[in-house]
Amino acid sequence: MSTSEIDQLVKLLSRLPGLGARSARRATLHLIQNRETLLLPLSAAMTTAAENVKTCSICANLDTTDPCGICADYERNRELLCVVQDVADLWALERSGVFKGLYHVLGGTLSALDGVGPEDLRIESLLSRVQEGPVKEVVIALSATVEGQTTAHYLTDRLSDFDVEVTHLAHGVPVGGELDYLDDGTLATALKSRRPLG
Repeated sequence: MSTSEIDQLVKLLSRLPGLGARSARRATLHLIQNRETLLLPLSAAMTTAAENVKTCSICANLDTTDPCGICADYERNRELLCVVQDVADLWALERSGVFKGLYHVLGGTLSALDGVGPEDLRIESLLSRVQEGPVKEVVIALSATVEGQTTAHYLTDRLSDFDVEVTHLAHGVPVGGELDYLDDGTLATALKSRRPLG
């Protein structure tokens, strides 16, 4: 019979993406059986992350500093701005090692069914960043879903008032595909093969 503490750990772990109740029970057992080498260090690392990780006030990435390490890196190309849906997509593109510009996290995509409109996303702050310069190209790197493409077209329309080239990911991203699930080679090819939108 499980104790309430174990049940609570199983319940919390089962909320993680990709973990159901059975996987959460196995993970809980593994953590408890490896208390000194895994459970305690993991607990300490999670506490530290909870206390220190913050949202970047410029791009909305997660980091322990504000601005984040990417925004603060003046070796990155500040004329190139990549728009992504969420932080997971930003991290996926960074893993590819190909993109050397800056990012802008929208915080979602437009969705009439879910009641997500332009005011619910970080679109105005994107337009402000473009207006303030020195951005010359905006890469729209949204998932190839209906919502992603709707958002891309909306952004292209809003960015048409500015003197910037608007491009989007091309070859390698399948229709219906989500960036966070693609391998690094596919993401690298997609970034290198970007083309104007519209």
